[in-house]
Amino acid sequence: MGMSCNQCQESIHGTGCRARGVCGKDELTAKLQDVLVYATEGLALSAEKLPEGVSRKVGQLISESLFVTVTNTNFDEDAIVVQILKTLALRDELNARLACKLLHDAAQWSGSSKEDFLLKALVVGLDSLSENEDLRSLKSLVLFGIKGLAAYTDHAAVLGYHDDDIYAFYVKGLSALTKDLSADELTALVLETGGVAVKAMALLDKANTETYGHPEITLVKTGVGQNPGILISGHDLRDLEDLLKQTEGKSVDVYSHCEMLPAHYYPAFKKYSHFVGNYGGSWWSQDKEFDSFNGPILMTTNCIVPVREAYRNRMFTTGMAGYPGLNHIPARPEGGQKDFSALIALAKTCKSPVELENGQIVGGFAHNQVLALADKVVDAVKSGAVKRFIVMAGCDGRHASRRYYTDVAAALPNDTIILTAGCAKYRYNKLELGDIAGIPRVLDAGQCNDSYSLAVIALKLKEVFALEDINDLPISFDIAWYEQKAVTVLLALLYLGVKGIRLGPTLPEFLTPTIASILVEKFGIKPIGTVAADVEAMMAGT
Repeated sequence: MGMSCNQCQESIHGTGCRARGVCGKDELTAKLQDVLVYATEGLALSAEKLPEGVSRKVGQLISESLFVTVTNTNFDEDAIVVQILKTLALRDELNARLACKLLHDAAQWSGSSKEDFLLKALVVGLDSLSENEDLRSLKSLVLFGIKGLAAYTDHAAVLGYHDDDIYAFYVKGLSALTKDLSADELTALVLETGGVAVKAMALLDKANTETYGHPEITLVKTGVGQNPGILISGHDLRDLEDLLKQTEGKSVDVYSHCEMLPAHYYPAFKKYSHFVGNYGGSWWSQDKEFDSFNGPILMTTNCIVPVREAYRNRMFTTGMAGYPGLNHIPARPEGGQKDFSALIALAKTCKSPVELENGQIVGGFAHNQVLALADKVVDAVKSGAVKRFIVMAGCDGRHASRRYYTDVAAALPNDTIILTAGCAKYRYNKLELGDIAGIPRVLDAGQCNDSYSLAVIALKLKEVFALEDINDLPISFDIAWYEQKAVTVLLALLYLGVKGIRLGPTLPEFLTPTIASILVEKFGIKPIGTVAADVEAMMAGT
């Protein structure tokens, strides 16, 4: 039958991947991920029936299962099967508990056979598709939004932070995908998903900052040292912490890659002198950069690209990430650390990294840091030194069309400031754009989940300038998307009332023309155009 996947921006010809994913997954992997999604919906339906509500155990497993299906996270079919079996086992456990309760209430099934009643009570619908393409489009928007917020919620859970309301929404939202709902009901669910996305990003922000401190303005080196190194990529700060503790005093340096760059901004990691800098650029260049790094590479989350033989024996996965044939570092024991001794031993046998560049990147402009500079920022706006803020957060990708974001950054007038978060920053964070009264023209808040910081900054500026509407601020949004976490960020911005967002390089193909037109009419979402036209329009506030 072939695969059917349209959840990322780079799917083939803009019509979905049908034989093999652009990400590298094959038909079997894609279908197993679909089964995992369906099994998770089944778990949600079972949890929905229990009167005591959604347990934390259910919520955490849903987070993990959906995270596995996010683009570029896990290609290991055996690992996906294990996750399916875990999900089905918990579903069956809930069903058994529900059966016991129902069996003790004879009035619930009097008038029909016990077997007939239990069949009706426990059957789990696993088909979330709809024959109506517009309804299917809305359901996709909800599902992909939930997938993204599941990833953020899982990161927070690793640090011991939970929000039971988010777990309850998983059950509500996933159960709804199996039901016949109207377009109005699904549209309301889309916005509700955005509201929960805000809560999920706020939860992760709290987890990160209470554990590691508030990000600070930091200069990150991009050169290399003489020691052998370990390269850590992905988003999981707890994995980085374990690795830094275990490599301390071992004459092995640790380098960040891609979305791990913002880890340098946290005070807790500054005490590790062997956390020496960032190596390479965006995730899609890893096949070349990992080869030249020479040492072990640890992937803590997405984004993994098809692994080349040149570095296969040096690459490890952990957490929800997985790839066939790679060594996987198991979960940490309760109260303990993950065991990274295999990476450390291997690193000591490797050469030091080949230098790709030798400079520095400035970052650390999360909400706490920017609000500390609020007076300076406000004065710059009032004096006219800063005419406009351009939010260029989101994802990077391989397509040449993403050069648009580099060209926009270069073309923006010198009285504009770019607010960014996520790997989209690699399209312009090494440009020499200068500063305005000591404020860098690119303010990097951090990882994709730190788009929350950009929302906090915007809301605070709205308050400072005594505005009624966030859209009255001198801020334009030019967002790049790639996968489901970016969909989550988009829904969060829509929930917060942000209008006029430019979205590119293309609009999501899972949006039908009808649903796309609704988003345009209701929220002013628009596709990107030419660099010159978009820069002119954004400077004019349109």
